[in-house]
Amino acid sequence: MTVFDSVAAPPAPGSTLCQGDITDPAAVGAVLPEGTDAVVHLASMVSAECEREPARAMEVNVGGLRTVLDAAARLERPPRLLFASSVAVFGPLGDGVARDGTKQLPRTTYGVTKSIGELLVNEATRRGEIDGRTARLPTVIIRPGRPNAAASSFASGLFREPLAGLDAVVPVALTTPMVLIGHRAAVGGLAGLLALDGEVLDTALGVDRAVNLPGLETTVAEMVAACGRRSEARGRLSVEPDPAVEAVVGSWPARWDAERARALGLPADTGLDRIIEDHLAEQLRPPSPQAARRPLDG
Repeated sequence: MTVFDSVAAPPAPGSTLCQGDITDPAAVGAVLPEGTDAVVHLASMVSAECEREPARAMEVNVGGLRTVLDAAARLERPPRLLFASSVAVFGPLGDGVARDGTKQLPRTTYGVTKSIGELLVNEATRRGEIDGRTARLPTVIIRPGRPNAAASSFASGLFREPLAGLDAVVPVALTTPMVLIGHRAAVGGLAGLLALDGEVLDTALGVDRAVNLPGLETTVAEMVAACGRRSEARGRLSVEPDPAVEAVVGSWPARWDAERARALGLPADTGLDRIIEDHLAEQLRPPSPQAARRPLDG
């Protein structure tokens, strides 16, 4: 397995790390040689970062994906390609539910780039250049490492820091609704979707290869309460609303339906308490260099 990243870091066991720019055709082509079976495309600028640098977001998120698709199209045998999309492709829906086929009207640059990405994957699949599939992710928790530039980064920190005995700031109102997915369900959903045969997806999904991964509908108040139930949570939480973060998070839907993913047998979380248990269990093991280096909040 080859890992292509913009930063240098010790490779995970059994993998080779190649450092490069996702928008560089030569660098991307070098890591997609003939015989490549599968490509997992996770590279992306994240939500708040995209709002600050919209032109760069288009270059990296859209241009980078196009670079990967172009390299894949040159292969003799079309590889499976898994693209990670986001809840951010939907705008605020009020009391409506974000379903797989809900019209996408993103209200952030990040969401726009992900929506474009979904169309590009569908188009390359239609042309027979890849066997594509898109996993539309809710906000993933509980991420290890340090917070990053994602507006949703606080959702992991709200648990991670107090459980480690550290204080944390919640930059949105406690009434804010969120759709979450635990990290184990997220990884299981990505792996499960990648493993499915293209003919199965043709039958189950038709021309649109994107699916909502199962998510938990909750509020920030319920998240705080779930963390507070743990005796390990010795750090303090303070609510200090940040209008910029609230604007981004508030643009995402509060209700979520993952009918297609469930029909495909992809995993779902049972609740916040289980996600916390999984996080605490994994903290007893030494983190991998990649996990310690940088989270990928969406």
